[in-house]
Amino acid sequence: MKRLAFLILLFVAVPLTASAQTWPGWPGPPPAGYDPNVARAEQHNQAMERLRLQADQREADAARMRLQTERTVRQLEAARAPAPAAPPSTPYAPRPTPRPAPADQNAPGVAEIDAWLNRPPH
Repeated sequence: MKRLAFLILLFVAVPLTASAQTWPGWPGPPPAGYDPNVARAEQHNQAMERLRLQADQREADAARMRLQTERTVRQLEAARAPAPAAPPSTPYAPRPTPRPAPADQNAPGVAEIDAWLNRPPH
């Protein structure tokens, strides 16, 4: 709402500001002391000032949005459910899980595998 009011004020105030105008060349001679280069330079100065004001306004808006973003992030982090507590560490080493029973050593093919594993290296 404030931004809308600012934009309306900006659009109303811009036409009311005094702006340098170059002499159009008609219907008669230029006024005394008129220099087209000075008038054009004044127009450029006013345009640069207007652009500076716009840049300052955009910078202020960006800073405000950064603050709002930081505040929103902090609120979201505060509303987040806490992480579950880690289980307490034990003073002893946990027992290893029992190993499966060895395969049947009398199964067919076991002797060949054992012989191959026990062969001398090259």
